Amino acid sequence: MTGWTAIVLAGERPGGDPLAAVANVPFKALIPVAGEPMVARVIRTLLAAPSIDHVVVLAQEPDRLLALAPEWIARDPRVRRAIGGGGISQSLAGVLGTDVAPWPVLVTTADHPLLTVAMIETFLAGVGDADVAVAMAERTVIHAAYPENRRTWLKFADGAWSGANLFALGGPPARAALASWSEVEQDRKKALRLIWHFGPILALRAISRTIGLNAALAAAGRRLGIVARLVAMPQAEAAIDVDKPSDLALAERILAARDVASG
Repeated sequence: MTGWTAIVLAGERPGGDPLAAVANVPFKALIPVAGEPMVARVIRTLLAAPSIDHVVVLAQEPDRLLALAPEWIARDPRVRRAIGGGGISQSLAGVLGTDVAPWPVLVTTADHPLLTVAMIETFLAGVGDADVAVAMAERTVIHAAYPENRRTWLKFADGAWSGANLFALGGPPARAALASWSEVEQDRKKALRLIWHFGPILALRAISRTIGLNAALAAAGRRLGIVARLVAMPQAEAAIDVDKPSDLALAERILAARDVASG
């Protein structure tokens, strides 16, 4: 499927981001990685992906954010902006399916500077007929490349998984998942509490590791009347975002290695 809208989540946490303060920038999305603001890297990569039609920057102050970003972003007619607030799910609900962000929609984050076109196309190719799809990377994939990288793991029968900040919302039925997500948004980094929102039977199977993550997502989707799917990412870098100084150092090291490899 082509013609995807890509939404870049570029909002700020209440009270600001400590890493942005260290970098002396007003928004986390503007933290430079290898000399370029993170949000610019993400937008440029999305626009280069064949499946993406246009990009929406979703933030509390998108105009101010983009005024401080590289000028080419504001000049590109494929880049749109939308005002968010009140949490991720509420912000997305206000723009999904509108003229600004028509279906289908790919959601990613501004702190994903290692995102590549290959990651985007791999993920979207795996979405298939799903109403909702989630990209994850398995621990063996990540540790094979970056054994020192520390993550929050969701442990299931088919491995330990970490999010890759890529989500596909295929159409209006995906709103059911978004409504459910609003109830658990505050627990998204707390694996055990998040799993319990699936229901007691499914949660116990997950905790006892008698069900795989893809099967658990499919079962959770059936409860909502939608098709939900896991897309396992083969690229370890898909699960590396920038939340702390060690992440920033790792991202810059990876980007430097890419520059050397590309000549």
